[in-house]
Amino acid sequence: MDIQEIIQPENLVYERTQCLTDATLSYCPGCGHGVIHRLTMEVIEEMGIQQDTLGVASVGCSVLAYDFMNIDMTQAPHGRATAVATGIKRCWPNKFVFTYQGDGDLAAIGTAETIHTCNRGENLLIIFVNNGIYGMTGGQMAPTTLPGMKSSTSPYGRDVELMGNPINITDMVSRLPGTYFATRQSVHKPGNVRKTKKALRMAFENQKLNKGTSIVEIVSNCNSGWKMTPAESNKWMEEHMFPFYPLGDMKVNGEMVEKK
Repeated sequence: MDIQEIIQPENLVYERTQCLTDATLSYCPGCGHGVIHRLTMEVIEEMGIQQDTLGVASVGCSVLAYDFMNIDMTQAPHGRATAVATGIKRCWPNKFVFTYQGDGDLAAIGTAETIHTCNRGENLLIIFVNNGIYGMTGGQMAPTTLPGMKSSTSPYGRDVELMGNPINITDMVSRLPGTYFATRQSVHKPGNVRKTKKALRMAFENQKLNKGTSIVEIVSNCNSGWKMTPAESNKWMEEHMFPFYPLGDMKVNGEMVEKK
């Protein structure tokens, strides 16, 4: 079989979505951002809404999103992505609007904006990438950093008596009346990738139906910030992050999901 036979449409297994630009991803090898970008853009392409979607990038590693997402994008000041997205959505209520934010942005300087956006039930999607650390700026402790977890500003581990407890922001906002859909997923294994894509599709479909705020948290690794190889960071994430931030739906169709 020659190469032309291999690449025939009937033999095609995967094709890069046209909703991604041709720019080479600049994220650290093993980082989940690239997979999350692909899933988000695949959903947009499959729904046929590329021309009707606007994304809001925040500050942090996620600020690079507009280099790779082939849709209309805008930049928000640190922590203000959901406020900017609210303004866009209210000006163009028929457009699909989402934010793309890390934990240092969404759960630290953006805590107030996040909570009030969800409480008002703004009809938009929040994509929240939680790696438990400030990834871009040097690996400092974030609001989501686990107890005992080391960072550049907690070199002996997070001391909750001194530094407070981690903030489980998605669990918090899931209880607000304006939040229609809240889930926590990951992209470290093929099965989890499929679940995350399904969650993103549901969130965009909810927006089409004007249901209120959807938040999709994706627990990811930061092998650079955690000082590990990609394989080591995925294993550490399973053993330490998932027990504290368990995967699964918290609120679906406006109803809290009973935890088993």
